[in-house]
Formats: sequence, C-alpha cells, structure tokens
Amino acid sequence: MTLPLMPKATAVWLVENTALTFEQIAALCGMHPLEVQGIADGEVAIGIVGLDPIANNQLTREEIARCEADRNAQLTLLKVDLPEPMQRPKGAKYTPVSKRQDRPAAIAWLLRHHPELADAQVGKLVGTTKPTIQKIRDRSHFDMANIKPTNPVVLGLCSQDALDEAINRAARIAERRRKDQERAARKAAKAASDSAAAEAAAKAEA
Repeated sequence: MTLPLMPKATAVWLVENTALTFEQIAALCGMHPLEVQGIADGEVAIGIVGLDPIANNQLTREEIARCEADRNAQLTLLKVDLPEPMQRPKGAKYTPVSKRQDRPAAIAWLLRHHPELADAQVGKLVGTTKPTIQKIRDRSHFDMANIKPTNPVVLGLCSQDALDEAINRAARIAERRRKDQERAARKAAKAASDSAAAEAAAKAEA
C-alpha cells in the first residue's frame, strides 16, 4: 500500500483540519486507529508539525469532502512522483550537490519548529556544519533574506523516521535533564534543611 509522504505529519494535519474518522485517517497513513486517536488526544506525535496533503498535491479537497460525507469511504492518494530520501547505513551523511542549496531552508525550519534539537542533531539530519547552523540561528547567513524554512523531509534531505527519532531523543534528553535538576534541587533543599536543623540543635544545647 502506498503511504503519503510523512504519514504521521499528514495524520496530524487531517486530525486537526478535517472531520474524517480515525479509521479513515489510519487506513490512509498506515497507522492503527488507536494511534490516530492518540494524536487527537495529544498523546502521540507530540511536537510533529502537521503536513497539508492538499498543498503538496497528495489529496484533493474534493476527495476529503467525499470521505467526510461517507464514513465507510477510503481516501485515495493522487499519483505523485516524489523521490524517496536515500539513507547511508554507515559513515557521514552525504548530501547530493543538487540538494545542498536546500540545506539552509531545512536548517531554518528545524530551528523554528524544533528548537529542542541540538546543533549536532540538526547537522546530522541535513548534513551540515555547526558554523552554518549558527549563522542561520543568528541570521548572519549571506543568503538569509531568501531562505524560506522548509521541512527537510519534504526536501528529501532526511527521512521522517530519522526526524522523529531526533525529536524523541531530544525530548528524552530534556526530560532526563529536568529530572536531574529536580533531584539536585531536592538535595540542596535537604542539605539546607539539615544544616538549619543542626544549627537549631546547637543553639538549643548552648
């Protein structure tokens, strides 16, 4: 079965912008209906920006309206020739020469929509360097005026799976850092409490 480009992002958009059933969206995007329900409940695909399948010519507004009117109907994708992003199993990420001009747009999109990603993660996703990322971050890039933030998956610079994994990894790191900070705060509070108790005991003895 042919799936839409960026199935999860497409499912997010359909949940947010249509009256399609969870089953219809799941069938189109190759997901379980409960997973689509999780998107609607805010428990799945957290942080994933919805991708409009009408704007990228994968569905028509008429096709969505047809399936909204008939809950038993199945969505049919338009035929599009979209190249699948190539993945290298080992070694540094190679970006074809024809795609290199798209990297600034991809970096700008990642910095805008996923600021939680570390520079190293952004660099790995689109095959760029930290100095380039910094120039786009501080808007000192020579072509900044012409850079239009664009999803790197749409540009074919990385796969949706790679992007999802990077986002999830960043979320895990942030959660671990939060727990470490809470643990450190509790230790500091306990140490202060113990010190105050010891001081009070010393004064009582005196």
